[in-house]
Order: sequence, then structure tokens, then C-alpha cells
Amino acid sequence: MSTRWLSRILWRTSTALLLVQLVRFAAAAAEGERPDRYVYRQEHDPNGSGKFYMGREIALVMGHQGADWLERAEREEEEKPELLIEVLKLKVGDRVADIGAGTGYLARRLATRVGQPGTIYAVEIQPEMLVILTNKMAQLGITNVKPVLGTITDPKLPPASVDLVLMVDVYHEFSHPYEMMRAICQALKPDGRVAFVEYRGEDPEVPIKLVHKMTEAQVRKEAAVHPLIWEETIKTLPRQHIILFRKKHSE
Repeated sequence: MSTRWLSRILWRTSTALLLVQLVRFAAAAAEGERPDRYVYRQEHDPNGSGKFYMGREIALVMGHQGADWLERAEREEEEKPELLIEVLKLKVGDRVADIGAGTGYLARRLATRVGQPGTIYAVEIQPEMLVILTNKMAQLGITNVKPVLGTITDPKLPPASVDLVLMVDVYHEFSHPYEMMRAICQALKPDGRVAFVEYRGEDPEVPIKLVHKMTEAQVRKEAAVHPLIWEETIKTLPRQHIILFRKKHSE
């Protein structure tokens, strides 16, 4: 191959890459995203999005087609949902936002714990999931779960309205983690809490794909840019850790 043809190929390649970046920056601007907040890489984990935040690759989202996996019988043993809810120390009357509620697997358990005076906001960005969730709640006669259609940057919760925001195996899939967490913090009551429940990234024995796990250090690093104070990390679940934060008081 001649030097002239090689130069043309390199020029076309670099131009194509530049166009890809320009398209990404334009899309970011349209979504209100700061273009220097995220990094895009062509070489990345096949289960990841190619979009990186604070050194972590954002995982691909599980679509509503995977709803059956959320209701699998093995989940009781693998995740111990009742133990999770127990350590959250909810009270009757609490308002809880279940972000990425899916089929309502946890929402219906939370609903029992907070009772009729309480409310569970079941937040999803997939309308199909909310249809499944709503049907299940109707079948079970549960009336204190409120379905909420959020967006990739906003859970669409009322300001200062919730006592606890719960995110179970979902935060690592947020395409806009900074923007989403900023909106979540605005929805917290002054003393509200946030619980990140993620498969332990420190443990190679946890049989989950790498981009679908998070270390405690990474969670705390990403939470530190928001008005949140770390309270404790609970490691009693078989495969996940529960990393709890409380909203900082205004100065």
C-alpha cells in the first residue's frame, strides 16, 4: 500500500471518529449533559455501553424482555429480599422510591412493610415494565404502590417527598448517573436516605458479569459528588452489599 493511500485511510478514519464524537456531544447537549462528564471508548466490555463515568463503564440496560428473570424462583435464595427489607429499618407510613422497580418484585414487599399510610413509588423508564407491575399489583390487591414513568435523567418524583430511595442492581445501568442522582437527591426529604444495593465487585466468586457489579469504593466515590453522607455498608446478603447514605443537612 502506498504512503498516499495510507494517509487517505488514516484521514478518513480520524474524520469518522471525529464525527462520532461530535454526534455524541450533540446528543449530550440535547440531554443537558456536560460533554466532559463522560468518556466514550470504542474498545470496551461487550456487556457495557462504551460510556464511562468516573472510571467505570456503564452497563447495558436489561430490557423488559428479561422480566421473567426478575421473578425467578432462585432469587429468594440468591438475594434474600426479606433480609434486605429488614435491614432497611422502614417504618409504617414511610414513602419509598424503588428506582428501576421492574416487575414490582421488591415494591410489593416494601408495600407490606410501610402499610397503607405509606407509599411506594415504583419508578421505571420502560412503560412495558410498568404495565407488568401494575397488573401484578392489581392481582394482589396492593393499592399503595404508585407507578411512575421516569426518564434517563429524572425519576419524576416530587421534591423533598421520599424517606428512602432504593436502587437494587440498577444504579450501574444508569446512562446518566450524575444527572439521575442529582434529581434523586432533590426528591429526598431533608433527612432522607439512599440505599445502593449492588453485586459485590470486590468478590470474583459472585457469578455476575463484571460491568453489572460495583465495588463499595466506586459507589462511595460516585456518591461523594452529591449531598450525601455515607452511613454504613451492610454485607449480610449472599452476593450484594447494601451501601447506605443520608442526605446532608443544608448549611
